[in-house]
Amino acid sequence: MLYKYNDAHIDEIESTSFHAEGILERQHLQTALKEKISVIAPECLVIAEEFSEWDESRRRIDLLAIDKNANLVVIELKRDDTGEHMELQAMRYSAMISTLTYERIIEIYEKYLEQQGIQESGEDKLLEFLEWEEPREEEFALDVRIILVSSNFSKEITTTVMWLNERNLDIRCVRMQPYIFNGSILIDVQQVIPLPEAEEYQVRLREKSKEKRQARQSSRDYTKYRFNNTLYNKRKLVLAVVHTWVNDNEPDTLDDLLAAFPNELRKNGAMFVPYKEALDVYERQQKNRHFLNEDELIIINGSTYAVSNQWGKGNIENFVKNARELGYEIAEMNE
Repeated sequence: MLYKYNDAHIDEIESTSFHAEGILERQHLQTALKEKISVIAPECLVIAEEFSEWDESRRRIDLLAIDKNANLVVIELKRDDTGEHMELQAMRYSAMISTLTYERIIEIYEKYLEQQGIQESGEDKLLEFLEWEEPREEEFALDVRIILVSSNFSKEITTTVMWLNERNLDIRCVRMQPYIFNGSILIDVQQVIPLPEAEEYQVRLREKSKEKRQARQSSRDYTKYRFNNTLYNKRKLVLAVVHTWVNDNEPDTLDDLLAAFPNELRKNGAMFVPYKEALDVYERQQKNRHFLNEDELIIINGSTYAVSNQWGKGNIENFVKNARELGYEIAEMNE
C-alpha cells in the first residue's frame, strides 16, 4: 500500500487497476516501458518489440532487450493481477531465441531502429551500449534472462519462479501497482522476486553451478598486439600492417597486394574491396564492414580500396602468421 503523510496524519492512497483506468497492455504500458526500460530493467537496451521472427509460431515477445553483460533479456507484460501463465510463455520464448547469433541480433536491432525512425547503425549503437571496442562474438548471448511484469502475481507463479531460480534460471518478477492521487495515476514499481536484498546472494549461488558457461567465458580473448612500437586491437593491427606493407612495397596492382595478403586469411570474404562497393554496402545495410575513413583507404594506381575490418579470434592468427612471414615483428600482449 501507498500512504500520504500530512500534518502528523497518515492517509491511505487509493489503489486502482490498469483495466479500470483504461490503460492497455500493448498500446500504453508497453509503449511507455520501451521508452524508459530502466524502470523495470536497469542497464538494458531494447532491441525489438513484439518480436516473432521464428518459424511455425505466432507467439510474440513483448520486449526483447540486451543487458550490459551481452545477455538477451525476454520481457513479458501483463496488466492483470495474476500474471497467469506468463512464466511458461517467457520460457518458451527464451528457448526460441537462445540460438540467435551476433549477426542476427544486429539485423533484428536495425529493423527495430528503422521502425522507430532512427537512422543509425545498429551495430555501432550496440557496441557503444556494451562498451565494446570491437565485436566479441564468443561472449555474446551466453545466457537469456527473463523479466515478468504484472500488477500482481499468483502464488502459482511466484512458487514456480522461485523454484526455477534455484535451478539456475534468471527470472525476475516486477510488480507495477497503479494508484489514484489528486487526479493522477501513480505507479509503484517493486521487484518482488528475487527480493533486492537477497539478489546478490542468489546470484552467487547460481554462478557456482555454471561451470560450462564459465568455461566458455574463460576463452575470452583480450589480446592486444604491439607493432612498430604501437599497441593495436585486432582490427587496427590489420590496417596498420597493410598500410605499412603498401608504403614499403608500392604495389602496382591489386593482385600484388593480394599476393601478400590473400583473401584466404579472412576465411570468409574479400580482404580488399573497391571503395565505392564498400560504401554502397554501408549505405544500404548500415553495416560498417570495412575501414572507410579517408586516411584508412588504400590507393593503387588511382584505384581506391577499403580494407575489411572483420577480424576476430577465428582469423587473426592467420593474419599475424602471414605478417611475420613477410618480415614484420608483431608481439602479442595478453591483458
